[in-house]
Amino acid sequence: MKSVITTTISAADAAGRFPSSSDLESVQGNIQRSGARLEAAEKLGGNHEAVVKEAGDACFTKYPYLKTAGEAGDSQEKVNKCYRDIDHYMRLVNYTLVVGGTGPLDEWGIAGAREVYRALNLPGAAYIAAFTQTRDRLCCPRDMSAQAGVEFEAALDYCINSFS
Repeated sequence: MKSVITTTISAADAAGRFPSSSDLESVQGNIQRSGARLEAAEKLGGNHEAVVKEAGDACFTKYPYLKTAGEAGDSQEKVNKCYRDIDHYMRLVNYTLVVGGTGPLDEWGIAGAREVYRALNLPGAAYIAAFTQTRDRLCCPRDMSAQAGVEFEAALDYCINSFS
């Protein structure tokens, strides 16, 4: 799985060299932020059901037409699948925080997702609304420390941008 550490080692190995000083500084910065990332992952993991429900509710509030006949959420089964997908992406955001790199989102969430969603006529904008709401409702220090919030927002932004 891709992380700052594995990316650094892979790049150095591909070039047949040892990691440079700037490579090691990048790894060190990643390690220094690990406590904040793990705090954010713990807070998300401990409250994921409420976060997913709020995000999904925001999606259907912003795009109420999705529940009309012929749309992506025209049955309870399809609505439940939307919440399931949001939960899946929140887990990937959590894994991204734990790993300290975008590997989980890249490998399990983004690769091919656009094509699948287009083929199934699922609007990416609805998922963007869900994750944007999660990012925008974050309140530090109520939800987590400021640095953990920065890490959480960065992971959510990466997810949001993948749908754009």
